[in-house]
Amino acid sequence: MTPDTRQLRHNGRITGVLYLVVVLSGMFCLAYVPALVGTTLTEASARAGLFRAGIAAFLLMQVAFLLLPLALYRVLGDVDRPLAALMVAFAAVSVPIGLGALTHRMEALSLLQTATDANAAAYAESMARYGFGLRIASLFWGLWLLPLGWLVLRSRRLPRLLGVLLLLGGLGYIVHVFGGLLPGYADSALSRYVRLPAALGEIGTCLWLLGFGAGTGRIDARQLANA
Repeated sequence: MTPDTRQLRHNGRITGVLYLVVVLSGMFCLAYVPALVGTTLTEASARAGLFRAGIAAFLLMQVAFLLLPLALYRVLGDVDRPLAALMVAFAAVSVPIGLGALTHRMEALSLLQTATDANAAAYAESMARYGFGLRIASLFWGLWLLPLGWLVLRSRRLPRLLGVLLLLGGLGYIVHVFGGLLPGYADSALSRYVRLPAALGEIGTCLWLLGFGAGTGRIDARQLANA
């Protein structure tokens, strides 16, 4: 095994750890917590501790998501540096947008102590603003997957199926963001399944990197053979 191959696998596994933090914290704060906390101030007040945990998980996700594309750049950057830089840029742009959205969720947290009618209205407004911010951030959560998927496909350092899923997932996020502007989209089957390729692609990429790291790919293997 060449030193380059060892380094790629090592960097790949570090990337997998960061991806795992993003995946687990994201599932917790974006899916698990909202499902249990509910939508009203009364429901959230009954699960204030879980509400706070969701905020903490979101902060952790943002920190890990800021580091993740930098780690991926070390794994895939030599394949196409401008495209890899675009991947990093799209991901980095989403972080301040996500943190800006989180400030509205923290405003809502301050209202959990007293479930009055006035607080209920203010809570609903804060959570609506949080949701709007997340929708904008999710546009970039989709955009960053497009260069990532193409880099995976081109490098062959991970299974090509993962690259296809990441590309489809990126398109799915974009469709979901703009579809949300259309009447009736939220109740359609498309809205429920359009981001499924992203989930499969990102979880699959995370698990592959954790288990196997990154391979040299067909192109690198030829270069090594000729060295």
